[in-house]
Amino acid sequence: MPDRRLVQGIGVSPGVAFGPAVIVRLDVPDVPNRAIPVEAIEDEVGRLHATAGAVARTLESLRDRVRERAGREESHIFDAQILMVQDAEFLSGVEQLIRQNQLSAETAYEFKALEVRNIWVGSGNAVLRDRVADLSAIHNRMLQRLLGREEEALWSMPEGDQVVIVAHELSPGLTVQLDRDHVVGLVSEEGTRTSHAAILAHSLGIPAVMGAVGALGRIESGMLLLLDGQSGSILLDPTRAEIERARAQLSRRQKLDLELEAAVTQAAITPDGINLTVMGNIDLPDEIIPAVRYDAQGVGLLRTEFLVVGRATLPTEDEQADYFRRVSDAFPDLPVVIRSFDLGGDKFPAAFRAVPEANPFLGWRSIRVCLDHPEIFRPQLRAILRAAADRQIQLMLPLVTQIEEVIATREMMLEEALHLAQAGIRAAASVPVGVMIETPAAALLADELAKHSAFFSVGSNDLVQYTLAVDRGNARLADRFSAHHPAVVRLLRTIVDAGRRAGIGVSICGEMASDPLSVVLLMGLGYRTLSVGPPAIPLVKWIIRAVPVSVATRAAEAALAADRSRDVTRALREVVKDHLDVRLFDSLAALPRLTGTATFRE
Repeated sequence: MPDRRLVQGIGVSPGVAFGPAVIVRLDVPDVPNRAIPVEAIEDEVGRLHATAGAVARTLESLRDRVRERAGREESHIFDAQILMVQDAEFLSGVEQLIRQNQLSAETAYEFKALEVRNIWVGSGNAVLRDRVADLSAIHNRMLQRLLGREEEALWSMPEGDQVVIVAHELSPGLTVQLDRDHVVGLVSEEGTRTSHAAILAHSLGIPAVMGAVGALGRIESGMLLLLDGQSGSILLDPTRAEIERARAQLSRRQKLDLELEAAVTQAAITPDGINLTVMGNIDLPDEIIPAVRYDAQGVGLLRTEFLVVGRATLPTEDEQADYFRRVSDAFPDLPVVIRSFDLGGDKFPAAFRAVPEANPFLGWRSIRVCLDHPEIFRPQLRAILRAAADRQIQLMLPLVTQIEEVIATREMMLEEALHLAQAGIRAAASVPVGVMIETPAAALLADELAKHSAFFSVGSNDLVQYTLAVDRGNARLADRFSAHHPAVVRLLRTIVDAGRRAGIGVSICGEMASDPLSVVLLMGLGYRTLSVGPPAIPLVKWIIRAVPVSVATRAAEAALAADRSRDVTRALREVVKDHLDVRLFDSLAALPRLTGTATFRE
């Protein structure tokens, strides 16, 4: 029977935190329904636009603060908010309400903002729901200023306290203003892994759980919380014994940290002499240096979406080529795998007017968008070819479900290579084109796809999501999202076997590749290249160096024979317990890194 003191959400920023809860309520102020005389209309319209300008300047200040604390790329989140507050179509709608109905600026703004919010919430579009927090934050800022109120401190905190903030909804603006010395954890009823507040919490190193439905109804101010930002669990009023177990887990983690430091410079070779390759995933330019520092053997997944998100226009060919060269030059003589634009969902540039979809993650995205819009795809292909001159650059296509998509891409690339040659521009004649295996369709078609692909890379996040029909951002289904589901395990074997038969490399670049037990499973299934976020590289190397492939193979065979997710996990733990401290994999281990731990006062 589940512990009634346990609140389950979505882990969006790893780490363990404990401390008293501070409830933050970000209520939109009450707005009086105020009419104005005709002669005051122009003044109200002017006040509306002046306020929008003032809020935009505040957001610009927050953007600069994020750039200092979290990095330049994270600061682009506020570029999106600035575009929202200055949106001409929205402001025109507010202005129309002022003129036609003789409403005050704050009354008209309130009507329009609620109208848009209701549309977004009821749209069924996951991306729009993720952006409701941004809309609410702007709505609040605009109304506060229109009503002539100063932005007040959201809470007061005694000096020296270390607390866990609990709110219905966290905005990026609130998150970036948190004092990291006092705020050790975040809990929000709304939000997903892709929400802007989640991205910032992760960048700032604050353990966070979002999508914790009903948390405010169960958590009281001052209540002691034990939060795991990896698993998404929140324990209310932990007992002394639970606190001691958490402390013991933290102690084990601290000892492991010392071993991980040593693993950074060591080769990823198993005790029985099998050499594996551990590469880095790079989402943002700021991750290049950590990947180099942790001795990544190249880049297994270079995401390109940061070049798009939060911008009003698409990046130019030159911008892309320069960035690809920069990344590749950081890893001389090592492969860099560039994923083509994974556009769709929340990753369209602001100026790209995509038609809203009921389910964007089953819709028009990734390679489908690129092939349908060659004016977007061709400049990226040219940039890759130009950067690939004298560099080991490869191209990976996301969400491929049809052989035709690979063939069309290769043809388009050859055409662009010819155009570059004719123009006398230095570039590679071609680059290896591989396929990201993310769907059951691609997995089951792997033998045929292999005939047209230079390599495979498994995107385990989406493979699990699409195989199990479980939204990994839905807190209610968190216990059903499992990379150890027997169906997923068997598809993983199908993929690696297809690659072996075709003689092409098969890697894995999703979160599964940094989960300790899953690393053992993948080794046993036959995967020899893992690509992970830079902070996880030492952990993955440590596991590889601790577990012989012969043992991992035995663990994988036991997993393949299991018919339940928990039996897969149990089988893996049982086989490797003589080689690894499996207690490190329990809840609250929060691998690969613990941050922001508060101190209990007895």
